[in-house]
Amino acid sequence: MGELVAKVIEDERLVVGLPGMALVWRVFVSLDRTEALWESICSGLSLFLLGWICFGYIHALSRQPTRWPVSTMLYHRISLGLLVLNGYLLLYYGLRWTGLLHMEAYLPQDFIVRDIRYLTFVLTYSAILWSMKYLKQMQEGYRFLVSPSKLADRSIRKRVFKAIIDERTLLVLIGLAFLWRTVISFDYTLTIGESMASGIALLIIGWFLLGYMFALTVETRTRVALSRLIQGLTFALGTLNVYVLLYYSMTWYRLVTTEGFREALALLDSLFGDLGFFSFVLFYFTAMLIAKALEKASSDYIVPLGTPAAGLTPG
Repeated sequence: MGELVAKVIEDERLVVGLPGMALVWRVFVSLDRTEALWESICSGLSLFLLGWICFGYIHALSRQPTRWPVSTMLYHRISLGLLVLNGYLLLYYGLRWTGLLHMEAYLPQDFIVRDIRYLTFVLTYSAILWSMKYLKQMQEGYRFLVSPSKLADRSIRKRVFKAIIDERTLLVLIGLAFLWRTVISFDYTLTIGESMASGIALLIIGWFLLGYMFALTVETRTRVALSRLIQGLTFALGTLNVYVLLYYSMTWYRLVTTEGFREALALLDSLFGDLGFFSFVLFYFTAMLIAKALEKASSDYIVPLGTPAAGLTPG
């Protein structure tokens, strides 16, 4: 049974078809500018199913024996990122279905936020599934062919990135993020300045990380399987960055049109805003750990041309 599920998940037609089906579904839901409870439940359950299947599949891959410990590290860190995203969706739809979460933007922008959120997560899960095909190839065809001098060769860009993603630095940043949201949430009021500070901080981290991942993709372009693994994860990260940008842009628009550029929030609306912010902070934290593991993979993973793991076949 497990092998059958894995075979279905690894079928590229499924990965390509999921975003198309998601788009058709959200167009259907948004035609009448209203979202019935059953439509929201269908959307939520489909995302839960996809997200937890992705998590279970990748976690199962991490338990397979391998000669390459970096692959296990990548599986674990990607699983952790999926766990954060799945938790965010559970929180959002739980509050939405119980009627405890109010509109996040003025109509019709509120429907746009919901549509973008749904499509974003489908694209993210699909990109991660697509990239796992290449990580699995690399794991199966791994050969350790690295010299010590190559591992010691680091550019200034890599040195800067290594300093930023040091575990101690990341823990300090997470602590500051929690402290920031705790301070601004005491009065259950959101101002344009507080929202912009939160959003811009996330955007800086997300787009900096995306730029680094893109550079790593270019650097590994001659190792096809590794490059495509990084491309898939980069696409997933970029999709979530776009969602964060659009979400905060619409939030800022709502606050700008509010008297005094501030908005009083209900307790659960404030809680969702805080937990949503924490979720993306934790996601970017895990994304940095994934990027760190990918850098390690780019340093010590060399596969001779003509092998399946290289992504090429003999001519």
